[in-house]
Amino acid sequence: MKKIAIFAKVHDPRCLGVAEELVTWLEARGLEPVVEAHLARHLKFEPGTEPERIPDSADLVVVLGGDGTLISVARLIGERQVPILGVNLGSLGFLTEITLDEMYPALERCIAGNFQVSERMMLKTEVTREGEVISSHQVLNDVVINKGALARIIDLETSVDDYHLTTFKADGLIISSPTGSTGYSLAAAGPIVHPALDCLVITPICPHTLTNRPVVVDAGARISIILRSMNEDVFLTLDGQVGMELKAGDRIMIRRAEHRTRLVISQSKDYFEVLRTKLKWGER
Repeated sequence: MKKIAIFAKVHDPRCLGVAEELVTWLEARGLEPVVEAHLARHLKFEPGTEPERIPDSADLVVVLGGDGTLISVARLIGERQVPILGVNLGSLGFLTEITLDEMYPALERCIAGNFQVSERMMLKTEVTREGEVISSHQVLNDVVINKGALARIIDLETSVDDYHLTTFKADGLIISSPTGSTGYSLAAAGPIVHPALDCLVITPICPHTLTNRPVVVDAGARISIILRSMNEDVFLTLDGQVGMELKAGDRIMIRRAEHRTRLVISQSKDYFEVLRTKLKWGER
């Protein structure tokens, strides 16, 4: 590895300080830091690199911040599948599991080619309106259909592989990947799914029918959701970061993406330790 890209949460002074130190560390070892343009302006580092050019110009991506920053970078990297080393400078951090103390040893292993990755399934989402695809995205965590603040419960006709599942009457619906199972889906009483599994999780948000429960389906399934509610404010949110307003009759198609996100994993902890730590299991 010769070119190391750096993304950071630019509004966090701590992240900026670590990024500045990292640039110096890389240059001292004869490596080329590829600094994302917005971050470069904050560091007064020239030249910065526009985000969309980074996947084709980096051998490794370092993300300084929290899970939100890493999720946005994962969508950007897309099919290039460049390994991502997430350094946790946020609060929770299910994905950015490398601590600041572990960062430089982990970087040295990556540069030497002695590292392991966790390959995470991504979701491909298409919105069709009147027979035309109007939006297409690939996400790491989840696809959420949610009612507006003043809207009534909404009707979401849901099918799996052309088989009718049900019409959810609820505040909304979450379709999550295994990685996203510890996000919004977990808060809506969805299951925790190990990230090595290939599956999709369908979790209703505050369903009007109390017997509606989360459903786990095969990763090869195609999930179709049609908004049947009229005159309600309904929104589609992708990874909690990208969104659009939906209209009655819109169809949302969700399936497994062809590529995966590759996350560099810590050699000092496993997934279950991350769960115990982040969710404070076993503590009184």
